[in-house]
Amino acid sequence: MSLFDEEPPPIDPKTIPLAERMRPRSLDEIVGQDDLVAPGRPLREMIERDLLQSIILWGPPGTGKTTLARLVAELTQAEFIAFSAVLSGIKEVKEVMAAAERRRRMTGKRTIVFVDEIHRFNKAQQDAFLPRVESGDIVLIGATTENPSFEVNAALLSRSKVFVLKPLDEDAIVGILRTAMTDAERGLGRLDPEAGDDALLAMARFANGDARAALNLLQLAVSSAPQPAGRPRIDQALLEKLLTNKMLLYDKSGEEHYNLMSALHKSLRNSDADASIYWLARMLEAGEDPKYVARRLIRFASEDIGNADPQALTIAVAAKDAVHFIGMPEGNTALAQAVLYMATAPKSNAVYMAYNEAADAAKRDFAAPVPLHIRNAPTALMKQLEYGKGYKYAHDEADAVADMDCLPANLQGREFYRPTEYGFEREVKKRLEWWKKRRGGVTGSSE
Repeated sequence: MSLFDEEPPPIDPKTIPLAERMRPRSLDEIVGQDDLVAPGRPLREMIERDLLQSIILWGPPGTGKTTLARLVAELTQAEFIAFSAVLSGIKEVKEVMAAAERRRRMTGKRTIVFVDEIHRFNKAQQDAFLPRVESGDIVLIGATTENPSFEVNAALLSRSKVFVLKPLDEDAIVGILRTAMTDAERGLGRLDPEAGDDALLAMARFANGDARAALNLLQLAVSSAPQPAGRPRIDQALLEKLLTNKMLLYDKSGEEHYNLMSALHKSLRNSDADASIYWLARMLEAGEDPKYVARRLIRFASEDIGNADPQALTIAVAAKDAVHFIGMPEGNTALAQAVLYMATAPKSNAVYMAYNEAADAAKRDFAAPVPLHIRNAPTALMKQLEYGKGYKYAHDEADAVADMDCLPANLQGREFYRPTEYGFEREVKKRLEWWKKRRGGVTGSSE
């Protein structure tokens, strides 16, 4: 017998990560997703009755997407094939689709295709599934951490049911950790580790809803723990050494990026200083580009504060310059100062609305020529054509305001900027009214 005829040695279970060993073996063992897999729920009924249609499992890491797919593989009578969008290409996809078509034609048996991280497949790769999904040759199970509305082709999405998996709460994570500590067959029960409620809760908070991360941390803690009485002991002192940066769910190009920025923007708009500083910290501590935050603050200063407090724009630009000059993490306080200033500043979207209305008029209304009296006339020909005729130099007029319309004839009387009564805009409003009277009583119209 040659070396190549020998059976490979069995895999030592201790070399398999704890998270993999503790993967649920039945739908009843899945924790924290009762809305999907509790008895009587539609997804569970579809799986147990082998009537599954194409589905997209959308949720954060470590919430059970791959586990659900593997359980489908065990419970279904169909052929089950798993893909990783990270490792597979269009060639592999097309080969599997062709095999699925032949299998359905020859045996009547469908193929269930599981695609992990389906959002990493490009449009051409996703399109390769579509004909086989439509014909019923395959049932597609896609798993993604990204919003399917943006990352899955519309045609494929319309033929699939989306199921949303929730992040696991702290109680669920603590329960998973306790099970792993006491399970002698698959978990760490033979080592009989010791951990108090505070330590388990600290690990659950660090994992931030990710069961895999929690189990990986538990495995690391047990292997690093002192054993004063022959039992690994996990306490706060050990965790302080192991827990460096909390595993904040974040993807600079994904949905959570926009969710957190939306939370910051809306908290600022609602003048909630505590919420604003919290969402800023969430973004920066998770690794967001501080220059991106600074750009958004500059936009906010004009869009939501405007002339109610013109100083807000100056402070936002100063925060941008400070971040550029001193970098991070020192620049975080400059951004924090700007955020707190804007959260507590008077709010007005009058500048934003004025521009939008003016832009709408520029795009929709007749593009009238610039009135002759406010045209520039640098040449003799232009002067002959009466460019600049009738122009009144404001500084030569009483109160430095000329009785002169500057809008085209078809827009005269239109009012785009309507200051509010908040902050400095109250003063701006008074000035506008005063100038309008001096120009001849034109009050404007919003119609």
